[in-house]
Amino acid sequence: MTGQDRTLRIGVLGAGTVGTQVIRQLLERQDELEQRIGGHYTISAVAVRSLDAPRDPAIPTALLTTDAQSVVDGADVVVELIGGIHPARELIERALSAGKDVITGNKALLSEYQTEIFATGRRGGAETYYEAAVAAAIPIVRPLQDSLVGDKVNRVLGIINGSTNYILDQIDTRGITMEQALTEARELGYLEADPSADVDGYDAASKITILAGLAFHTHVPVESVYREGIGAVTLEQMQAAQAAGYVIKLLGIAERLVEGEDESVNVRVYPALIPRSHPLAAVRGAKNAVFVEAQAAGDLMFYGAGAGGAATSSTVLSDIVLAAKRILTGAPPQFITFEAHLPIAPIERITARFQITMRVADRPGVLAKIAEVFAAQDVSVARMSQEQAVEGASGATLIVVTHPATEGSLEQTVELLKNSDVVSEVVSVLRVEG
Repeated sequence: MTGQDRTLRIGVLGAGTVGTQVIRQLLERQDELEQRIGGHYTISAVAVRSLDAPRDPAIPTALLTTDAQSVVDGADVVVELIGGIHPARELIERALSAGKDVITGNKALLSEYQTEIFATGRRGGAETYYEAAVAAAIPIVRPLQDSLVGDKVNRVLGIINGSTNYILDQIDTRGITMEQALTEARELGYLEADPSADVDGYDAASKITILAGLAFHTHVPVESVYREGIGAVTLEQMQAAQAAGYVIKLLGIAERLVEGEDESVNVRVYPALIPRSHPLAAVRGAKNAVFVEAQAAGDLMFYGAGAGGAATSSTVLSDIVLAAKRILTGAPPQFITFEAHLPIAPIERITARFQITMRVADRPGVLAKIAEVFAAQDVSVARMSQEQAVEGASGATLIVVTHPATEGSLEQTVELLKNSDVVSEVVSVLRVEG
């Protein structure tokens, strides 16, 4: 049967916010999408947890079933939008084992089990599409997978969690506290009742492992990602950043490290100072952006909506069109492999600039003692500024910005500062990126 004569069966797992948007557009734009595919399709079934739950009337009730396995078995292409690890993994592997292409936006699943899922697809002769797993509407997976496959990517850094970017942006632009920004983000629906996945950096860690695998052709286990969230960021820190010409952003960073002929990869998530002149500093609200540094292509930036049902449905639909075209034309699947096997470097190997804020005694000789601590660890100071404490408080606030130094040297320096008789408190340590 030729592509024009065959009707492709699309099975959808999940009818939540994104699933509903995808189903609605598949139905309402069918003529347009079939022209792009070069053939016909039908939604064969939609798996839901409950048939009685309220949902968009645009979804025909005749399509609904609670039997997810039957949806997989009765489809040519399976769209997984239920999220989580189980039963999503089992359903995806069931589809791939049977030679059925899978479209998924499940970042948590892919960050944990991408090698196993891709291996299952290779054995079954089916392809996995996952553009929606990172940064919603922003096309970043395919550029790394296809457009830059002949280049050498050295670094990927980005704002890949819209909720935390909104929170930090509100502190920066409106001068509100972290607590106020968290409350607003929750009221606007940017945060769940338990905000830890976003605020503590788990969501960003899952996404950056996926991008690291594509950029460096190396599997990066999510547990190897160094992770810090934004919970400790204060209004005072943001104001100090403003005064120095920076803004604080939560970044996911994947970096190729080169020492002689040896290469390794480090992947990390943490709040960092970004110069206001850097393109990432201009990413406002709940937007996302990914900055790619490649050897031949140079610097590339991908910007857009990083969350939301409509935005995510855009990339899901794009993947559906690509999968349908591949099947209807009989083109072979593309299999993702991690053949480089670069070792994963610990955070101590990273070199960066740092800003250290501390409370110090306000007396002669303090600055000289602080400088001695940095010199003892071979950490060069680029700038040092002292601010008087507010009225009624003792001591002063000292802010030190370093030249590039290793994380290991910094850690030792901070420990020495904490034990110094002229330092009452190390308030914060922030990296300077970009």
